[in-house]
Amino acid sequence: MNFPEISVIVSFYERIDFLKLVISGFEIQTFKSFEILIADDGSSREVCNMLSRLIKESELEIKHIWHEKKGWRKNMILNKAILASRGDYLIFIDGDCIPHSHFVEEHFINRSQCVVLSGRRAYLSERITRRLTGTNITRKYLEGRYLVPLFSHILFMKDGKFFENAIYIRSKLVRRFINRKEKSLLGSNFSLYKDDILKVNGFDEQYEAPSIGEDTDLCYRLKIAGISVKTVKHIAIQYHLYHKRLIWNNRNREILNDTVSKKRYYAEKGISCHK
Repeated sequence: MNFPEISVIVSFYERIDFLKLVISGFEIQTFKSFEILIADDGSSREVCNMLSRLIKESELEIKHIWHEKKGWRKNMILNKAILASRGDYLIFIDGDCIPHSHFVEEHFINRSQCVVLSGRRAYLSERITRRLTGTNITRKYLEGRYLVPLFSHILFMKDGKFFENAIYIRSKLVRRFINRKEKSLLGSNFSLYKDDILKVNGFDEQYEAPSIGEDTDLCYRLKIAGISVKTVKHIAIQYHLYHKRLIWNNRNREILNDTVSKKRYYAEKGISCHK
């Protein structure tokens, strides 16, 4: 059996319409040696059945990792997906973010031991999100000649934001200049060697609400463990589908403050719970 060089872990819950678009983005990747693991935080049986059909119809290697819905347990299902992954290198993406056609390739060729790559995303408007189909994604509707009218639409209609992040830059010199400053980790777009995330015991499952726990906390602990952040803005690109924003939880800040005060890099409740 040939093992994939990369495992792409996609966090997911219920939005099968979004996931179909994300899968379409992975169908046109320039780098092919990867598997996809859908880290499903308790979607309904109906959605799981639809996902099962989607996996059977796709030519991609896709595995569904699911657990029962008991509140927000995204970090737990991500840890379970890490254990189920077969690649030595991991890419993390959310189920509402469509990858650029060079997304996997750029994460792979820029990888390095003891380094986590952090990309950025362009936020699509509700109008553009409704317009998207699997067909126009595979035809690179969000890239190339379509980029200028889309950018103009957002610029003049004030519809969407940070669409400049969708500009793909090939020049190595320009890339180095733009990414000369280190930025924080973005939970929907980062990658690292599996060994490096195991060093910090994966995601901290003490977090039971979105924000901070999936990226800010992990970023802090990785740095404490000696793993640096390298920004790949305008290199590893993704497009965020429109939806209403989730509400933050103040409890998350308390957990993070405790981790920082103790300079703790190894998650107290992490991936080791599932071995």
